Amino acid sequence: MLEARDITYGYPGAVEPLYRDFSLVVGPDERVALVAPSGFGKTTLCRLLAGFERPLKGEILVDGEPLPARGVCPVQLILQHPEAAVDPRMRMEKTLAEAGEVPEQLLDDLGIQRKWLRRYPHELSGGELQRFCIARALAANPRYLVADEISTMLDAVTQAQIWRFLVAETERRNVGLVFVSHSPALTQRIATRVVNLAD
Repeated sequence: MLEARDITYGYPGAVEPLYRDFSLVVGPDERVALVAPSGFGKTTLCRLLAGFERPLKGEILVDGEPLPARGVCPVQLILQHPEAAVDPRMRMEKTLAEAGEVPEQLLDDLGIQRKWLRRYPHELSGGELQRFCIARALAANPRYLVADEISTMLDAVTQAQIWRFLVAETERRNVGLVFVSHSPALTQRIATRVVNLAD
């Protein structure tokens, strides 16, 4: 289980915390959509769940254990803007290598052309770069994926391809998925459960 247990988090200088004693439990067989109006901290919660931020109180657990302070995290975050998630000075083959061994089948399933491996991030489209970010996250063999608006900037065909792959792959691996999307149609089609943060 991925569990946010009684977490409190606020931005420095804020009068009120963004989250106070908030709890969430996600199973490995679930695809949980986080929905709320802008400003409710959906991205912040994604970062907390993946260990990019630490709660002021409470804890994030996977199977009862805290997220590791170093090393590979069992919760992998895929960001809305893939260009912010990669080193612009590194070719994509080196970016992937940092995650460990990436199976050729994974590259094929994501439609990653081998010639892209020699390119730098700025030489790829947003959709091509996002495919690399997904491959890198899955190469880390996570227990959970957190996807924060990962297809907002992509064309409709690429969106459909990526989500079709992610649903099939997380089911095959028994990997839990937490995702944020502003598309009600996408949420309805993919989510096994919806958590409204504004409630």
